[in-house]
Amino acid sequence: MNFKRLGPSGQEIPVVQRDGTTFDLRPLTADLDGAFWASDGIARTRVALDRGELTELPDADSLRVGAPIARPHKIVCIGLNYRDHAAETGAALPAEPVVFMKDPMTIVGPYDDVLVPRGSTQTDWEVELGVVVGTTVRYADSPEEAMRHIAGYAVSHDVSERGFQLERGGQWDKGKSCETFNPLGPSLVPADEVDDPQSLALRLWVNGVLRQDGSTKDMIFPVAHVVWYLSQFMVLYPGDVINTGTPAGVALGLPDHPYLRAGDVVELEVAGLGRARQTLVQA
Repeated sequence: MNFKRLGPSGQEIPVVQRDGTTFDLRPLTADLDGAFWASDGIARTRVALDRGELTELPDADSLRVGAPIARPHKIVCIGLNYRDHAAETGAALPAEPVVFMKDPMTIVGPYDDVLVPRGSTQTDWEVELGVVVGTTVRYADSPEEAMRHIAGYAVSHDVSERGFQLERGGQWDKGKSCETFNPLGPSLVPADEVDDPQSLALRLWVNGVLRQDGSTKDMIFPVAHVVWYLSQFMVLYPGDVINTGTPAGVALGLPDHPYLRAGDVVELEVAGLGRARQTLVQA
């Protein structure tokens, strides 16, 4: 079972897919938002499916695929969370998670265009495991408790502009928050249907060339630790997104720095969560 939002931007229909059939979720919720996740939306969906209370959405395959969640309160990102990525950028392994924020308005659908910002010469790619918070978490007592607050997982593309990030003021947000810089999806897979979030392959191609080929097992700080850690500093609300870091293979770490340009095509996937594809377009 997985959750999607289908239709034009701003008019997406919440759906659930099971065994290849797409069911309309509007009898249960107007959208896949924080209120849905916090009110046992996943469990209620399973009950409704088992009882045959949901109807198939006609022509679902012809509809645009939006991000699988409505606009979150925030996107929290973890930097340098893979050993090989830290090495390729010349950074020391962090003693604690490196945390930064990303504008939630950057979220777009998994097949939407990504805009190369005006003045950009260093737009970069980063495939990541996205974590969606299901229930409010503050001061979690342990990583084990923190895991109980996760609604599910999604493919996340943490697009970055390295010049803006590293050379324009000493903080990262400007290089992370440009318009369209966080394609998400195609679907959200419930946490209890992912056997082990620390055993997922991540891959990314640029114009058909494999650039990133990693696994979440190589995270410095695993998902459970990240959610627990963040809850010690901020309240995580239902629907919030956590980008958990990227493996090696980004343009910044490659010898020729082959940054993205208009016309480039990026494809990315996380095992069991789906595959996304974006074309770069000049802003």
